[in-house]
Amino acid sequence: MIAFLDGVIVICIFAIAASILMLVYRILKGPSNPDRAVALDTLGINLLSMVGLLAILLDTSKFNDIILLIGILSFIGSIALAKFLEKGVIIERDHH
Repeated sequence: MIAFLDGVIVICIFAIAASILMLVYRILKGPSNPDRAVALDTLGINLLSMVGLLAILLDTSKFNDIILLIGILSFIGSIALAKFLEKGVIIERDHH
């Protein structure tokens, strides 16, 4: 049963790696900026799942901090990119 689970995890890792390659292409060649933003957000989710699968495969909990860090950075990046696409600036400064 353990060998079957390891095989499934390896197949999933390769599938996510292929998805990451396609997302990088979409980020670089996307037809519009919102498409690039969605691809960047999805890339963060794929990185989370890749690290999670590696943690299961290696049977360790040492990657939990990395998973949380990637999640937080992905969320902040998505918010910043959405604000930039909406208003054109990320940090508003009032000049008096």
